[in-house]
Amino acid sequence: MFAFIARQPILDKSKNVFAYELLFRDGKSGAYPEHSDQKTKYISEHFHPLGLDDISGEKTSFITFSSDTIISRFPTSLNPESVVVELADPTDNANGLFEACQHIKQLGFKLAIDDPMMVGATHDIFPLIDIVKVDVAKTRFETIEKHIPRYHDANVQLVAEQVDTQDNFTTCVDLGFDFFQGYFFSQPEARILKQLPASKMNIVDLMGESSSTHFNIERISQIIERDATLSFLLLKFINNPTINKRYKITSLKHALNYMGEVEIKKFIALLSLTNLGDEKPLEIIHMSLVRAKFFDLLAERRGIKNNPPISFLVGLFSLLEGLLDQSMTDIVKQLPLSEEVNDALLGKNLEMNNYMTLVRAFESALWMNVIKQAKLLDIDQKQLHMLYNQAITWGNGVRSAISSHYPRAIA
Repeated sequence: MFAFIARQPILDKSKNVFAYELLFRDGKSGAYPEHSDQKTKYISEHFHPLGLDDISGEKTSFITFSSDTIISRFPTSLNPESVVVELADPTDNANGLFEACQHIKQLGFKLAIDDPMMVGATHDIFPLIDIVKVDVAKTRFETIEKHIPRYHDANVQLVAEQVDTQDNFTTCVDLGFDFFQGYFFSQPEARILKQLPASKMNIVDLMGESSSTHFNIERISQIIERDATLSFLLLKFINNPTINKRYKITSLKHALNYMGEVEIKKFIALLSLTNLGDEKPLEIIHMSLVRAKFFDLLAERRGIKNNPPISFLVGLFSLLEGLLDQSMTDIVKQLPLSEEVNDALLGKNLEMNNYMTLVRAFESALWMNVIKQAKLLDIDQKQLHMLYNQAITWGNGVRSAISSHYPRAIA
């Protein structure tokens, strides 16, 4: 169980999540942490620790291990079907490392290395390697193109790291990479001014209702009842075990009586976002879900209680640029959101700006930024980890309701 951790998605050519790389705050350079039994007990009692399935949503986990851990303290509880072992330093000539890696391979694990200069074939460990990760921000594409054939010839899969734009993703696909790590999928593919299609107007109406101070149950019911898909998804959301473990909800009015106005506003916003981004990678929706819950928990911790749930909505809609391929300035002109939500999305709300900086720090494992924001928000940094872990768990649960087919990735 782990409490202080970040994860970064690794996507395939279809922009579906293949795996998550896990980065541990307590481990050197993000490597697997080694805690004493006493510290492990303390963490489990005082924070919100997660298992690997909670963190990775049943996807494959890439975990970096130091040479010492691999040689003498490799955790036997890990599942080789869902964990890729990444070597912290493939050039390390420590006694017993090669033999330890051979043993790990015999257990069924796949081995990966970071190889930014693509010189891995010269390492003694290379014959055991299944996956090589290349930082495309540090390596010239000409160099990559020159060396890629020998990796393919050796049946080594390639992960492009630091893929932060759609253009870089396209280039890496053309070069022959198998997987892609970076936040390119959340970026607009082309910033062009276009009107939302008429088929999305029901969704736009719902977004407006979610940010309204008033709650018009009859109007919301009419919008949802016009679209069978919306009705189905709303009930599926609300009856998800992550959110509701006790009662079977059968209608919007029933849900209102059970959950209350603010929670229903959150769910119609979720409904809106899911349908608005139905042509985009599911991971951008998933990131939006985690942000929404994290912002909501932060606002609650800070004593900010809003109706409508401004913090939740700002987190949820914070990636609309990538979903709609437009600038946020153009987006807010088309959506009937409240002025308060619009201002926050445009960076005019200091509280929400701090939340945004914080969530990006978690997404990129920028721990010093987490510490800085903890001071600004007057929340203990370890408590922030606990809130973020809760948001991950919630996001995984809602994602499973969004996607009827949520396959488990196999390395």
